[in-house]
Amino acid sequence: MSAQRGRADGKADVLFDIRTVIGGLFAVYGVVCLVWGLVSFTAADEAKTGGINLNLWAGIGMIALAAVFIGWTLARPLHPAEPTADEVEQP
Repeated sequence: MSAQRGRADGKADVLFDIRTVIGGLFAVYGVVCLVWGLVSFTAADEAKTGGINLNLWAGIGMIALAAVFIGWTLARPLHPAEPTADEVEQP
């Protein structure tokens, strides 16, 4: 029973790895900024920013950063430590 619980905890550790969470958040916010930049860049916004669509470029940057975090997670996945002999419950 303890071995099954250890495997489940290991999967949760990999799923909730901080790199995955950060990458997911940057991806969501990046898509929101990207879409917002594509659909709502007005002449007033252009005058304020000097002709640069900041929402568009911020969205592209966030999506690129999200890809780096997710790629890092896939390239070097977290491997949960195996329990030592002292940690294994003996009947």
